Amino acid sequence: MPVITWLLMVVAALAVLAVGAGQLGWLQGTPPADLGVREGKLKPPSATENSVSSQAAFYPDHPQRNYADIAPLAVQGSGPATLARIKVIVSGMAGAGVVRSDADYLYVQFTSRVLRFVDDTEFWFDPVNNAIQVRSASRVGRGDLGVNRKRIENIRSALAAGR
Repeated sequence: MPVITWLLMVVAALAVLAVGAGQLGWLQGTPPADLGVREGKLKPPSATENSVSSQAAFYPDHPQRNYADIAPLAVQGSGPATLARIKVIVSGMAGAGVVRSDADYLYVQFTSRVLRFVDDTEFWFDPVNNAIQVRSASRVGRGDLGVNRKRIENIRSALAAGR
């Protein structure tokens, strides 16, 4: 059997195994126990390139501070009203599941369709800065291919467009 045929069979088998593991929930990771707001801050960004945080500047020595940095979302009207709009926006997004929704805090889990990876996303109305602080991070892996950043920017665009 030619080497290329053998390699293609191995790659195909690994792909089938990965999809199967994802569908069984083996790639979801463990839900973080330390989410939420503490002393005016969300959890720091991940130590690898798989998260974004509008509060990355609070952690100047963090290894991923520059990668993780993303602007907070603008408040439109009041903070609670903006969070309610964000909740409507994310509820219409594929794989979204609202875990916690308070007047000043929203926690959403996004699950990818095929491999069932889970990203934990938090939105917090920061009354001091009159902004919606955000943190979004993958539970597993060292990178996210920019998925968390793109998702937050899509939410930002939907807010700006009034959707």
